[in-house]
Amino acid sequence: MNVPLFPLGTVLYPGGPLPLRIFEARYLDMLGECLKSDQPFGVLLIRSGSETGPATTCDIGTLARVVDWYQGSDGVLGVTAIGEHRFRLISSWQRSDGLNIGDIERLEPGPFVPLPDEYRSLARILADVLDDLGKHYQYLQRHYDDAGWVAYRFAEILPIAASEKQACLELDDPLERLEMVSSFLDSTRDPYRQNRD
Repeated sequence: MNVPLFPLGTVLYPGGPLPLRIFEARYLDMLGECLKSDQPFGVLLIRSGSETGPATTCDIGTLARVVDWYQGSDGVLGVTAIGEHRFRLISSWQRSDGLNIGDIERLEPGPFVPLPDEYRSLARILADVLDDLGKHYQYLQRHYDDAGWVAYRFAEILPIAASEKQACLELDDPLERLEMVSSFLDSTRDPYRQNRD
């Protein structure tokens, strides 16, 4: 499967929102093609380089599909996409217009794993947080009983390093991903606890 690639400084997860402001001609053309053909594009985390110049990326990414767009008063195209399936990049090349195209392998989504009882409090916290995050989360189907879905949502909103977010994306086991996110959540809480003591 060949898809246009969008290297970014952020990690997109299956089922998660991706707000974008597009001004580069190659990506404006890419989104036009994707909208006309109802095709996804691939989002990959940048390892080195930049979003507007040459970049090397991680090999595991997420396919994204545009669900909403608007033309800003400044002429910049605003887009909201939703993550679909994880994929592995096999090879890539650049078109004459500068757009990168990837030969990819779609990764299996993995089994549905019910959220274990010991993580029920995380689902309740997440429900409250997502309601406060605004319009980008209005398109999300919510699955608070799904361990993998809960883990992805926490991974995308927690203030952790991009490399840690990528590690969560690359895990195949939803329970491992949930355990990793839970440890990140504990580490972000600890400094606040220490300050209160």
